Amino acid sequence: MTVHEDTRTPGVARRHEPLGFGAECVEDGVRFRLWAPAARQVDVVLEDEGVVVPMDALEGGWFQVTSGQARPGSLYRYRIDGGLHVPDPASRFQPRDVHGPSEVVDAHAFAWSDGGWRGRPWGEVVVYELHVGTFSPEGTFAGAMALLPRLATLGVTAIELMPLADFPGRANWGYDGVLPFAPDSRYGRPEDLKALIAAAHGLGLMVFVDVVYNHFGPDGNYLGVYAPEFFTSRHRTPWGDAINFDGPGSVTVRAYFTANARYWLHEYHCDGLRFDAVHAIVDDSPQSILTAIAEAVAPLRACGRHIHLVLENENNEAGHLNGSDGPQGFTAQWNDDIHHVLHVLLTGERDGYYADYMDDPAGRLGRCLTEGFAYQGEWSAVREGVRGESTRGLSPTAFVGFLQNHDQIGNRAFGERITALASPAAVRAATAVLLLAPSPPLLFMGQEFACSRPFLFFCDFGPELASAVTEGRRREFARFPEFADESRRAHIPDPNDPATLIKSRLDWTEAERSPGRDWLTFHRELLATRARHIGARLAAGEVRTLGFNRFGARGLTVGWLFADGAQLHLAANLGDADAVVADRMSPAPMTLYETCAPAGGRLGPWEVRWGLWPGAADTTAGGP
Repeated sequence: MTVHEDTRTPGVARRHEPLGFGAECVEDGVRFRLWAPAARQVDVVLEDEGVVVPMDALEGGWFQVTSGQARPGSLYRYRIDGGLHVPDPASRFQPRDVHGPSEVVDAHAFAWSDGGWRGRPWGEVVVYELHVGTFSPEGTFAGAMALLPRLATLGVTAIELMPLADFPGRANWGYDGVLPFAPDSRYGRPEDLKALIAAAHGLGLMVFVDVVYNHFGPDGNYLGVYAPEFFTSRHRTPWGDAINFDGPGSVTVRAYFTANARYWLHEYHCDGLRFDAVHAIVDDSPQSILTAIAEAVAPLRACGRHIHLVLENENNEAGHLNGSDGPQGFTAQWNDDIHHVLHVLLTGERDGYYADYMDDPAGRLGRCLTEGFAYQGEWSAVREGVRGESTRGLSPTAFVGFLQNHDQIGNRAFGERITALASPAAVRAATAVLLLAPSPPLLFMGQEFACSRPFLFFCDFGPELASAVTEGRRREFARFPEFADESRRAHIPDPNDPATLIKSRLDWTEAERSPGRDWLTFHRELLATRARHIGARLAAGEVRTLGFNRFGARGLTVGWLFADGAQLHLAANLGDADAVVADRMSPAPMTLYETCAPAGGRLGPWEVRWGLWPGAADTTAGGP
């Protein structure tokens, strides 16, 4: 790890993460290093210079050379055994997409202006997930940077960028990336991403990046040709052979991914990572790759930075979590359970995984709010097996709650957002529950102004693969009754049609007129209340739950106790009928939010009340 202070401009930092792979600028040129155990000879081809530089074969399948003819900006490929030309698997930039040459990038060249930034404590986290290509009209890093002030005034504290690793074609969600160190050129150059991150930090916003360590995309991955040990047929995943984290050659594979995690956190000064679908990582090593990554990141945390590692794991494996940004372990996990149960309450949908939440949605929501997961070792009828682990000892802050995210919208056939599926009153009630509960909330881009545009699944593959993806997606929905008819499935948007991307791009003018403007005000007010009364307490100490009680068909009350002695209380009726609240209804000294004033111990349909009993040393008693 290297951080150099620019003596010419005090306060300006220049960051570089030595990778051990790829192209590194050194004093006498550029050092190129490739792991290619299946190759006999590897050359570096400098395309603009018209130079071929033979690489020296080293032990363990490595090839290396330092060339004085290469420089920052040089375009290069590796030539394998005198034939196939391939990009660098550790490329820092691919100006001509995944099949084109890699570009030498001097990481020291960017002058950072956020040298004093150390991040923010996890208790203050409110995440805003966005897709760079559809967030702004331009679909670029620069376009996203121009909109950051809107997010700062909204009250979120972190932006989470969907995967940036270079993907094939003009558009992709990012989960088909094949070059994990190269931010996709469709969004801009590396320095444009660094400028976005520095600007976010200047506004008090953290930046998380979504990383994919469970597979490579289907187009543009050449590793299997010259480094077949990168994969193993001993384990299978939904994408085919697994990445080799536990067999012969896995030491290098593991180093590649631990280096990638450190790279985003150090060289790009990101504040956290979201690890995609870790349940699809198969690793029988004595030390899992996840633990290895956490240990590799520990020195960065030890320097006083708030660095947050967040998992997506549909198996509800709580054992990875420690609920804080401490030296090891993972801070939190996306809580799919709370989304699923809220979706059932709001829409009544029961297809697919929603069937597991139909029996007692209010009770399952109470468990999510107080214990994290609804499933902690219970039988799942949908999965036909036991799901989850106990969350005992974990804080509510270890579970990220959401009403929408890219998956839960985009994996629907027509990409409908929750406001297209449920009544405004129901959505407001669920939003009020999520944004003031101690668990860190996540908003998906446009949610704050009830964006009317869908978020569809889109990609841009070559003709043969494109056709397979389109047909496969439509086939995927054939098991749902509403898509049993082939003519109905034919109306599902084609992921490879450029119009599908365009339809998914936010229309920011909606935030300036009703009803979008009213939704925006609603979210701002709730997040301001959270920052003042909830976030500050969470940042100062742990919170523990006081349990929950049920009332009526879909009502519940929940309590939490903060370290300063303050008590937070929720009463919510998430149904269409009036209900009498069973436990304490005496007004709290401080009302944080209420849909309407209580009437005779009853809550009407979709009514929510949040109250706070301040602690002995409370400093926020001036009202919400």
